[in-house]
Amino acid sequence: MMDSQENILEQGQVEDVEKKAEAVAAEAEVQNKEQETPEKPETQEKPETPEKPETQEAQKTYATKTEILERLKEIVAGEENPSKDEVDLLKTQFYKLHIAEREAQLKTYLDAGGDPETYQIKPDEDEDVFKAEMSVIKERRAQQFQQQEAEKQENLTKKLDIIERIKALITSPDEANKAYQEFKELQGKWREIKAVPAEKANELWRSYQLYVEQFYDLLKLNNEAREYDFRKNLELKTKLCEAAEKLAEEEDIISAFHQLQELHQQYREIGPVTKELREQVWTRFKAASTVINKRHQQHFEELRSKEEENLARKTELCEKVEAIAAEENKGAGDWEKHTKEIIEVQNEWKTIGFAPQKMNVKIFERFRATCDDFFARKAEYFKQMKERFAENAEKKRALVEKAQALADSTDWKSTSDKLIALQKEWKTIGMVPKKLGDQLWSDFLAACNKFFEARNAATAGTRNEERENLSKKREIIAELKKLVDDKVDDVQDKVQSLIEQYSQVGHVPFREKDKLYGEYHEVLDRIYKELNISSARRRLDNFRSSLKNLAKRDEDALDNERTRLMRRYEQLKQEIQTYENNLGFLNAASKKGSSLIDEMKRKVQKLKDDYNLTREQIKAIDAENSKEAEEQQQEEQQEQ
Repeated sequence: MMDSQENILEQGQVEDVEKKAEAVAAEAEVQNKEQETPEKPETQEKPETPEKPETQEAQKTYATKTEILERLKEIVAGEENPSKDEVDLLKTQFYKLHIAEREAQLKTYLDAGGDPETYQIKPDEDEDVFKAEMSVIKERRAQQFQQQEAEKQENLTKKLDIIERIKALITSPDEANKAYQEFKELQGKWREIKAVPAEKANELWRSYQLYVEQFYDLLKLNNEAREYDFRKNLELKTKLCEAAEKLAEEEDIISAFHQLQELHQQYREIGPVTKELREQVWTRFKAASTVINKRHQQHFEELRSKEEENLARKTELCEKVEAIAAEENKGAGDWEKHTKEIIEVQNEWKTIGFAPQKMNVKIFERFRATCDDFFARKAEYFKQMKERFAENAEKKRALVEKAQALADSTDWKSTSDKLIALQKEWKTIGMVPKKLGDQLWSDFLAACNKFFEARNAATAGTRNEERENLSKKREIIAELKKLVDDKVDDVQDKVQSLIEQYSQVGHVPFREKDKLYGEYHEVLDRIYKELNISSARRRLDNFRSSLKNLAKRDEDALDNERTRLMRRYEQLKQEIQTYENNLGFLNAASKKGSSLIDEMKRKVQKLKDDYNLTREQIKAIDAENSKEAEEQQQEEQQEQ
């Protein structure tokens, strides 16, 4: 799905690596062409694009990757060093064919019904060969660049030596005419020496031009020879001015700019004109150059503006795809929805051109990283979902086999419990693919129905008896509720009698069992609670009444009783904690409505009632002691 993006990145990476050396070389070359401005040295603007192709190979269109590879191999095998434009052309056309080929493979796979999530890009041997050949060319160009830099340094040394020699000629004005031939030879050597380091070019040329003009001013040549040189130079420079002015009609601004650099190089190599015309000729040539330079500058400003717009649009798409990828995916539907949204964003991305070179790779890496992360998480989700489906299907198959094995059993009670347990376990198992899930459920339900239909037919009489028992137990529960509402005497004996009657009644229908059980124990809990509250109140009142007699009988009796009650208080507290811990384990392991759990809850409530009673008794002793202390204090005050 990210096939085309991966290829774009590979292409961008190759360009980025090679452009570093090539851009430096191109800049230096243009600067060297601009280094020898006549009369008034001025530097032409630096080009911002590679030179226009000058060979048929740099303009050729290739139909297949094989043709491109053959051309690369031809370059590597030969001695030539291809232009940057031809290398860029080969690179662009190769990846254009490469991307189209991969997209065609993906389309064929999808048209054949393939799953886009499982599609894998096939390795491309042509791309490996392409990268290997390009690597050789890149190394060769880098070596050439180093050689050029070394040659420039050597050329700088040679030109500095020529300047020194011309300076030496100027120091002997009387010998100027005799040294004219040597001077012309030095000029010839100067022209033969080509590029020097860009940062030294203008300063070097100004120095050279200064001493050349000083030498000419010293020459005592006859006017006829001098005027001939000036006329010849004027004729040549006028033609260059006309050629520069004609470049304004050139539609290809890049070509016009590079042609202008050649004209500047020729202009520098032509000698001076008469002093009166120097400024005029140079102004004309400079004006024609300014027109081309402005068009060239405007062209690249427009390109930069478009690239900035592309960067802004791509940044928006990055933010958009990041927001989509950050959304929660609760199920397969969400994953598919977000996948479609991301693919739409990817298709929009492909319609946008390059961003500025320093940001082009970075913005794409940001976009691709988000997409790759999303699709990796999606693949992992569906992988795990398939694994869960397979695991759930196996579990359900096992339950179907167990249910089918029990379908013919006549052990109604035991088998019913087992099948009900299997049904509950079935509900705990997750989803499986719909078609398989429907079949498994159909098989499982058929086995359960077969048993329960046979059981119902065999136990029809038993169900009538259970309905009668249900009516009896409801009558007993109604009588228990009446005891609570009417507050009759001897309620405890009557409750015990009704409990015995309830326990003697047989089974009730299974579906009513839990509901009936809850009603029964709810009314019992109310009865026991009220009995415990009234009993505790009476015991506390009796205890308070006995405190005065106890204190009169023995001065230490209250303290002893309080000590005993404190021990009782701590003991009850410990017992309550133990029972509640046990209840926690039983609640986690037992079924709802277990009689053992209910019995323990009533026991805990009884202990809590005793606990509260003991606490109130201790407070009563503390109050009695406080009262005695106040009475004793009053007696002592009266005696005083």
